[in-house]
Amino acid sequence: MLTKKQLELLAFIDKRVERDGVPPSFDEMKDALNLRSKSGIHRLITALEQRGFIRRLAHRARAIEIVKRPNVLENQRQSSFSPRVIEGDRPETPAAAIDIKQSYAIELPVMGRIAAGTPIEAISEQSHSVAVPGQMISSSGHHYALEVKGDSMIDAGINNGDVVVIRETSDAENGDIVVAHVEGYEATLKRFRRKGDMIALEAANPAYETRVLPAGHVKVQGKLVGLIRTY
Repeated sequence: MLTKKQLELLAFIDKRVERDGVPPSFDEMKDALNLRSKSGIHRLITALEQRGFIRRLAHRARAIEIVKRPNVLENQRQSSFSPRVIEGDRPETPAAAIDIKQSYAIELPVMGRIAAGTPIEAISEQSHSVAVPGQMISSSGHHYALEVKGDSMIDAGINNGDVVVIRETSDAENGDIVVAHVEGYEATLKRFRRKGDMIALEAANPAYETRVLPAGHVKVQGKLVGLIRTY
C-alpha cells in the first residue's frame, strides 16, 4: 500500500524513464511533487525501495530501477492513503452525536499509524475499530484513533503500540500534544510550541531532538484527548 506522495513519485519516475530512458533528477522530482526540499524526496525514495517498488543501483548516477510499475496500482488508488490524517478527510463517526455522560463505549475507526519518533509517513486507510470510553470523547468535533509507532513520547506516558484518541482540529495551544502534518506528507505525534514564525515539535524523550520548522511547513490536524493501552 502506497501513500499518495509515494504513488505520485513512482508514477513520475516511471513516466520519465519511459520517455527519456533515465530517471529524473532529485531536483526534478522535488519540483514535480511540489516539495520544498530534496530531503523529502530522499525519504520517499527510501520508502519505495523498502516496499519493493524500486531498486537503487550502486555507483551509478540517477540509478533507480522500477521493480513494480505504477499501472499495477491503479486498482488500489481508492484504498491507498489519501490521507485521512494528513490531508483532512474526516472519519465518519461524529462525536456531536455522542452523550458523554453515558458510560458505554464508542467505536472509533483506527486510521493507521502515527510516528512518535523519527517522522514516518502515515500508513494506509482504516484498518479496524477500537472501543473508546464515552467520557473520553468531547461533545463537539470529529474523533479518530491512531496506533503509535516509536518511543519519542514515553515521558508523556505514550508508548510504542498504544492507541491514541485524537479530536480533529487545526488549532493548538503551546504544550498540546498534536498530530502534526509535516512538509506535506509526514505525520507525527509531538508536543506543539509556537515561537514567532517557527513551530517547535517537541519529543518527550531526551534521546530525540526538538524539530523546529517554519510555521508554513507544519499543519495541525488533531489534538490528543485520550490513550488506550493493551497489556
